[in-house]
Amino acid sequence: MMQLAKRVVRQTLNDKRSVMMILIAPLLILTLIYLLLGDTDYVPVVAVDGVTPPQVTTMLEKQELEVIALPKDVDSAKTYLTSHPDVDAVFRADREATNITLQEPSTKSSIAVKEIQAGLTSLNPAAAIETGYVHGSTDQSTFDSLGYVFLSLFSFFMVFVISAMAFVKERSDGTLERLLMTPIKRSEVILGYTMGYSVFAVMQAILIVLYTVYVLQMASNGNVFLVLLVLLLLATTAVLFGATISVFASSALQVVQLIPFTIIPQVFFSGLIALDLIPYHLGNLSYVMPIFYGASAIKEIMIYGNGWSAIWGYLLGLVGYIIVLYVINIRALKKFRNA
Repeated sequence: MMQLAKRVVRQTLNDKRSVMMILIAPLLILTLIYLLLGDTDYVPVVAVDGVTPPQVTTMLEKQELEVIALPKDVDSAKTYLTSHPDVDAVFRADREATNITLQEPSTKSSIAVKEIQAGLTSLNPAAAIETGYVHGSTDQSTFDSLGYVFLSLFSFFMVFVISAMAFVKERSDGTLERLLMTPIKRSEVILGYTMGYSVFAVMQAILIVLYTVYVLQMASNGNVFLVLLVLLLLATTAVLFGATISVFASSALQVVQLIPFTIIPQVFFSGLIALDLIPYHLGNLSYVMPIFYGASAIKEIMIYGNGWSAIWGYLLGLVGYIIVLYVINIRALKKFRNA
């Protein structure tokens, strides 16, 4: 028994990836969570309607808020917020009611409401506040608010794992080496694998979207076909990403060992945490995460009801990722056949 235990210890110590996963990965992930969920210096921007009493406006200015005046020619708070995404809330108080209109149910909105309520409580603790949203409602579930994130996460993760392990199996079985001994080009090998897995990516995208929208009843304000397009591009990116990772892994176990370093960080930058709330400007790291582009595009479609004009930049980001990974994989095959 002791001999077996010693052998396991020696084998694990000889596998640097296992040691990293056991000892280093938890520390890196915990550090990332600490940085992302630490104290934020974000200050909500609140536009105050001109009918609001001056003493109320003065009290709001004493809170951790950036208070600006709502232009007099604004007819609708929702229209103003739609055209000014940098403004978090529109506040109006008169003799009849006190209203707060927000962009959407989110952590940023909660911070704005908290600061506004703190200011009003000092003037009138019994004040009732009516809250409305441009997108969403006060009674919507967390799934409706963040479902778009899980759509992109699951679509990317499942295809990534399957493709990465399949590429490793092709190498361990010698199939890839035998294939490269034929006149086929390296670019054709990568394209063939990508096209093959894309068939299942299409099936997965259709199934996920239909099930989420029509069975789970997740609210969708945009074109479902655009969501399918985004998921297809995201899944294609996942195939190539999995192929790239498989270059650094010689077994399925090593693919799993690389997940904490390749997939988990992307989860935090996918939209679960508002990028404006991430301290130390770490939110800018999202622009190197493929899941960010997919999740942001799906949010524009399903939550905001926008179309092509709002998502083309995110789609371009995914296409760019596909091209870069495609080139990397072609070059990576040189180690199996110089051509």
